[in-house]
Amino acid sequence: MNNKVMVAMSGGVDSSVAALLLRERGYEVCGATLKLFDGASPQNGPPPEDAEAARLVAHSLDMDHHVFSFGPQFRRDVMDRFAEGYRKGETPNPCVDCNRFVKFGLLLDKARLLGYDRIATGHYATVVYDEARGRYLLKKAKDVSKDQTYVLYTLRQEELSRVLFPLGDLLKSEVRSLAAQRGLASAQRKESQDICFIKDGDYVSFLKNVMGVAAEPGDFVDGTGRILGRHRGLLAYTVGQRKGLGLAFPRPMYVVSKDPGSNRVVLGPHEELFSARLTARDVNLISVDRLEGPVPVQVKTRYSQKAASAVVTPLGNGRVLVEFEEKQRAVTPGQAAVFYQDDIVLGGGTIEGPALP
Repeated sequence: MNNKVMVAMSGGVDSSVAALLLRERGYEVCGATLKLFDGASPQNGPPPEDAEAARLVAHSLDMDHHVFSFGPQFRRDVMDRFAEGYRKGETPNPCVDCNRFVKFGLLLDKARLLGYDRIATGHYATVVYDEARGRYLLKKAKDVSKDQTYVLYTLRQEELSRVLFPLGDLLKSEVRSLAAQRGLASAQRKESQDICFIKDGDYVSFLKNVMGVAAEPGDFVDGTGRILGRHRGLLAYTVGQRKGLGLAFPRPMYVVSKDPGSNRVVLGPHEELFSARLTARDVNLISVDRLEGPVPVQVKTRYSQKAASAVVTPLGNGRVLVEFEEKQRAVTPGQAAVFYQDDIVLGGGTIEGPALP
C-alpha cells in the first residue's frame, strides 16, 4: 500500500486539520471536495463557498485539490433512500447512507483510480488492526462528546483497511487550537448541525416539494384505536415527538408509533414510549465475522444517546434481536442501533421497531 492519501475536505476545521496532520506525518496528500446536489432543488444543498474554502486550505498546505461530482449517485443512494424511509413511516439517518455509499464508497473508488491507496476524513473515530482477531477494529474517539462511530458502523474490513481518521486521538478544542496555530482559514468556521441537503431544516417541505413524498392527512389514535384527531401526514411526525401535534390533552401526549398501512399516528403518555426490545435489519458486523449466539453489549439507538446495556442475539438473514436491561425511550424505526463492547464497535443495523415480549 502506497503513502498517498486523499482527504475528504468540506472546507471546515475538522477536515482541514486532518489534512494538515497527514502532511506533517509525511504522507503525500491531496484534498477532495464532493459536489453532491446535481438535479436537486436550488435552495437546498451546501453553500457554494464550501469548495472554495477547501481549495484555499489545500493551497495553503501545498496540496492538490479536486472536486468530484457525485450528484446522481447521492440522489439515488442518500436522498431517495431518505425519502423512501419516510414513505414507509420511518425516520431515516441520511448520514449513515452518505458514509456507506458516498464517502467510503464512491470516494474511495475514485481515490484508488487516481493512485491513492487510502482516504481520510475529519471524523472523530479510531481504526486499529487487531493481530489476535485478524481484523480491523473501529473504536470510539478520545473526545467522547464528538465521537462519530455511530454513523460509521457500516464500514467493512476492506474500507477500514484503507481509511485514516487523524482526529481520533484529539479533543475538538485541540483541533481548533491546531488550526489557529497553523493559520488555517477554517480555524473559526462554525459547524453545521443540519442535514446537509436541507439547509433550512424544514425536512417536511423538502420531502413534499423536492422529493415528491405525499403527506396524506389521517387519524391520530390512542393505543386502543380510539380516534383523537387528525394529523397532517406521517412524514411530519417522529417517535417521541410532543410538540406540534395541534391537539390539547389533559396530560402530555407523545408520538408512540406510526402505521403507514392505516395512515395512523399512535399517541400515548410518556410511559408508553419505553421499549425493552427491538429488532434490527441489514446488520454489519465489524469486530467479529458472525454472531454465534447472544452477546452482551452496550447499544445506542440515537446519535446523541448514552449507550445502554443489552444483549444482542442473531435472528438470521442479517437481523438481530436486542434486549435491554432497562427499557429505552423512543426506539425509532429507521434509526441505527449500534452495538459496542467498551470502546469497540461490534456492529450495527437499522431499527425495524420495538419488539413484542
